[in-house]
Amino acid sequence: MILSDPEWQAVFLSLKVSCVAVLCSLPFGILMAWVLARCRFPGKTLLDSVVHLPLVLPPVVVGYLLLLALGRRGVIGSWLYDIFGFTFAFSWRGAALASAVMAFPLMVRAIRLALEAVDTRLEQAARTLGAGRWRVFFTITLPLTLPGIIAGTVLAFARSLGEFGATITFVSNIPGETRTIPSAMYTLIETPGAEGTAARLCAVAIALALLSLVGSELLARWGRKRSGAA
Repeated sequence: MILSDPEWQAVFLSLKVSCVAVLCSLPFGILMAWVLARCRFPGKTLLDSVVHLPLVLPPVVVGYLLLLALGRRGVIGSWLYDIFGFTFAFSWRGAALASAVMAFPLMVRAIRLALEAVDTRLEQAARTLGAGRWRVFFTITLPLTLPGIIAGTVLAFARSLGEFGATITFVSNIPGETRTIPSAMYTLIETPGAEGTAARLCAVAIALALLSLVGSELLARWGRKRSGAA
């Protein structure tokens, strides 16, 4: 399959945005999953609902909220731009942020389910033997949760690859800067005579999604073997 330079540009930008979105959100995803799985506090149900809100909100609404908050004239975005000269809006960084927000609930849910499946008696036994809280987390809890972390990471990556509504609302559709595969396909579908190019990008998107799923299964098996669960 031969792709043109703009098509390759969209593919590489999609991979870049998805990788940055996943890597930056993973520590927060693990933390949030642990809080929701192990902590009891007033307002936990509300926090859980807020975390999962992007799953039920229209992506355009999420993009609009990001624009209001982090746009150049937004509540937080204007402060970032005036002090640091930094902006998320209309840049690939904003595309990564929008993708991370939309994929975050899937990541948190997968990791949370894995944490809830960990036998807390193993952690308690380690604590009684003198291991500290952080040592227990990094040597027992985290390794046992590894398959869930892998699944959540791959799900978030695949979701980021397909993100369109929040991205185009927040950062527009700028060639070479924010035009990912979904945005490029949208442009091509609206362009007369470009159906063949759109079909090629569609095939690339399907191939990337399949590779993500296959990679997720292989990594999950490796994680289960390493943790002794298989």
